[in-house]
Amino acid sequence: PQGLSMDASKKVDLKIIIIGALGVGKTSLLHQYVHKTFYEDYRTTLGASILTKVLAVDSTPLKLQIWDTGGQERFQSMVSTFYKGSDGCMLAFDVTDRESFEALDNWRDDFLEKVIPREQDFPMVVLGNKIDLSDRQVPKETASAWCKEKDIPYFEVSAKNNINVAEAFETLAKQALSTYKGILESYLTDSIKLTPNDTPKQSCC
Repeated sequence: PQGLSMDASKKVDLKIIIIGALGVGKTSLLHQYVHKTFYEDYRTTLGASILTKVLAVDSTPLKLQIWDTGGQERFQSMVSTFYKGSDGCMLAFDVTDRESFEALDNWRDDFLEKVIPREQDFPMVVLGNKIDLSDRQVPKETASAWCKEKDIPYFEVSAKNNINVAEAFETLAKQALSTYKGILESYLTDSIKLTPNDTPKQSCC
């Protein structure tokens, strides 16, 4: 039936990238979200690996292509080549590691610098991971204040206990989808605007 194929064509592919310091649990967060599994010992991600997840947001079928990136500083320049074409960005830190939180500014600046066109309100969320551990170094208030100042939603998450992981990804997917739709609409209205000017100029007698 025709109606069905129309709907399938509405499926939107979005690229989401997760960035942050080494060892904050980016890979664990992704695997928890996509596969509902948690492993203690992931090998360090070198470069990037990609996982996909299909979901529906506001009845729009979405295919998220989630890019997991390495957090080692020596890979930073390589990781930034993966930013291109991203529709949404996840910044992750470890609440038991103050340095990983302090690195967020650099990760965010580096990302915004490389993403073209530069959107001040680029779809972004911040994840404070490992809230299941007791040796917390970054108070919730500190992280919330940093995010509030930059107008980024903040989620306290645990990849291990699957706390808030899906909520964080879905919030980002919603933001990315509405930005994507907004860009699409302005693109369409721009191309419609072009037509009236094409009327031939009246030649003067």
